Amino acid sequence: MECDRGIRMDDGLVLRADVFRPAAGGRVPVIVSYGPYAKGLPFQEGYPFQWRRLAEQHPEVLRGSSGRYQNWEVVDPEKWVPDGYACVRVDSRGAGRSPGFLDPFSPRETRDFYLCIEWAGEQEWSNGRVGLLGISYYAINQWHVASLQPPHLAAMCPWEGAADWYRDMARHGGMLCVFWQHWMQKQVVTVQHGAGADGRRNPATGQPVAGPETLPEEVLAARRADLRRAFLSHPLDDGYYRERSPVWSRITVPLLSAANWGGQGLHPRGNFEGFMRAASRDKWLEVHGLEHWTHFYTDYGTALQKRFFDHFLKGARNGWDREPRVLLQVRHVDRFVPRAEDAWPIARTRWTRFHLDARSMTLSERPAPATAAAAYDAMGDGLTFSTGPLDRETEITGPAALKVAISSSTTDADLFVVLRVFDPGGREVDFQGALDPHMPIGNGWLRASHRALDAGLSTEWRPYHRHDRPEPLIPGHVYEVDVEIWPTSLVVPAGHRVALTVLGRDFERPGVGLEMTTFATPLRGSGPFLHTDPDDRPAAVYGGRTTIHTGGSHASYLVLPVIPEA
Repeated sequence: MECDRGIRMDDGLVLRADVFRPAAGGRVPVIVSYGPYAKGLPFQEGYPFQWRRLAEQHPEVLRGSSGRYQNWEVVDPEKWVPDGYACVRVDSRGAGRSPGFLDPFSPRETRDFYLCIEWAGEQEWSNGRVGLLGISYYAINQWHVASLQPPHLAAMCPWEGAADWYRDMARHGGMLCVFWQHWMQKQVVTVQHGAGADGRRNPATGQPVAGPETLPEEVLAARRADLRRAFLSHPLDDGYYRERSPVWSRITVPLLSAANWGGQGLHPRGNFEGFMRAASRDKWLEVHGLEHWTHFYTDYGTALQKRFFDHFLKGARNGWDREPRVLLQVRHVDRFVPRAEDAWPIARTRWTRFHLDARSMTLSERPAPATAAAAYDAMGDGLTFSTGPLDRETEITGPAALKVAISSSTTDADLFVVLRVFDPGGREVDFQGALDPHMPIGNGWLRASHRALDAGLSTEWRPYHRHDRPEPLIPGHVYEVDVEIWPTSLVVPAGHRVALTVLGRDFERPGVGLEMTTFATPLRGSGPFLHTDPDDRPAAVYGGRTTIHTGGSHASYLVLPVIPEA
């Protein structure tokens, strides 16, 4: 183990990295991660709730490791180095032990990451093949840096990583997500470089994880980006977001994209988009469930990761090249069932329209028999449309979409769309999400003034919005809008009902909700991915009354990916 190895950037700044490699020497492949969570902060100290839950429910993660060098969302070197890998963990610019201006996902960060990859590939202990592996932040920036095509990058595994800074992260459907400003304060500012003696210490070295200097708060504030201000200053998908997002046509490296069905609000969309749109010839998609920190560390996840990297970084003939391109853990109400597919969306999908009827508040494969309308207050409980009890078990796996005719009492309307399932007794079936323990099965968002579609990228099952100009509504005028609903999976038992709820605010369940120290708000059904910024959603515009129109000339229907039995 080598602590605080210096890696000089092209502007002269020196970033700090910890390097773990086999004591026996020799040239080995390298797993690199670059991010802001402080490489010297142990998982169990920085994220005690998550670590305790992982260790208690999946004790296999403790086997073969002391946990001493385990960090949040990156590989455990005690589980990788013995298998012939070097692990390089870099504190990103302005975080942990690395100085500089802290600006998450900025072009400067992506350039730094590129240079770190090249540094790792050129070391005397490296075989010249670098792989990227990590969760969330350490997955998101993989998509970005792969767009720069670093020569030594040989394979990547973005595990539950968003990609598009606008659509996946900052502005769902055009609405500002407050998660990121809270995330900065709760998870990043606490380990900003310069916290020094005011922060935590690395138990392995005794050194401050965010030092060595200790700076006053006003200096630290001047050395970091203000994400809320940036988001408010850029309401449309402009250059600010595009330079912090992938260029799919330039991603050609072999990749294994791992998504989470329960990651609504952050983690699944980018993994599906990356698999579908990256130019890589060798690419695979894996989808699982449970908390986003779980399967990355379980035997299931690490075995999958090592088979992939053994093949592309070591040249192992382990049959990975014959692995089906899509590996799904299909979700049932009480378990996950593995299944391989050849394509995403699943090739045999029967895209099925369920028509809304505002008179009966139903969803049906038959069009509504007559025109009708139903209204809701934007800040109220919204409207819920439901199928009847299903006469047979029905699998819904894939992306979904809502086409709906609406009118508003104001010049705009924010649509929050929720897919739900109810058992025969009327109780909702919810699920452990990537973060929230009581997630519905699917979510979608759209600001109605952002309804314009990109015709080249849109399909009936995945509308793709341009977000390049606002088109205000005329109060009372009826508009047809399309809402993207992020991919999901559930085998719905016979007798259960599928429901669609449309609201003008975030979906939340009554009650206290789960609280974690790393999140600013309790988790009540939408996780921490809320849209409550008053400057982005002034009540005079987004607190009005919205009407849904169905039947006749008003096309209002839900498109679901129904999977017939193989």
